[in-house]
Amino acid sequence: MKYENARDIFPPELLAQIQRYVSGKAIYIPSAGPRKWGETSGYRRYLRDRNRDIRREFAEGQPIDALADRYCLSVESIRRIVYSKKEDFIMDYACTLANAIKCGEHGMTEEWVHAYLLSDGDNKPFSDGLRLFERSFHKPVSFPLHLLTRNTGPEPEMRWQIHPEWFEKHVSRLLEAVRAGADLPPLIVHYWIPEGKTDGEFELNDGNHRLEAFSRMGVERYHVIFWCTEKHEYEQLLERYGILMA
Repeated sequence: MKYENARDIFPPELLAQIQRYVSGKAIYIPSAGPRKWGETSGYRRYLRDRNRDIRREFAEGQPIDALADRYCLSVESIRRIVYSKKEDFIMDYACTLANAIKCGEHGMTEEWVHAYLLSDGDNKPFSDGLRLFERSFHKPVSFPLHLLTRNTGPEPEMRWQIHPEWFEKHVSRLLEAVRAGADLPPLIVHYWIPEGKTDGEFELNDGNHRLEAFSRMGVERYHVIFWCTEKHEYEQLLERYGILMA
């Protein structure tokens, strides 16, 4: 097997995540399989058939960990599917906050995130990176926006640089949409504890332009989907900020 340098394959942000777990070692990353997320055509049928397949394979003796790997879901999501006594909620994806909240109420926040990233969010590398490890997702909650910081924009200190003209054009369109009452999707935020530190940090992964538009309009709160990799990070998020989540 030919070995490739990870720096030549993965984007910097994804490589940094991988290096948190393994560095300087050869690793094998299995194929995610033939099924693809985010295809809006026939999506409801796909989810119904997928859940039926998962339940059948579990009944035939397939372990939950193996099903999670095969279907690119977290172990917790597989457990919800195989142990649920309720009739299936068929996720009908839409790029709206209302749809994200509805999916979250049925325990399908992770599925909504991948559907969004592989369609309207147009960020397949982020979706692929999330699937590398089991993550904890918190359903959309209203959260104070002043605690979040942009990392994308035209300013020189921004991690991700964008041309000023394009940035302003995008923000202006969002301002018009907000004023018109558009149902914009939630922000997606990573809560993590940097190596060597004890306090967690927020990393805005998706919604930088929306955050800027909200800031200019004086919007104080908006819905956020939080995700974490480590259990202690998720527990710290809830302990320190749970009271602010509405």
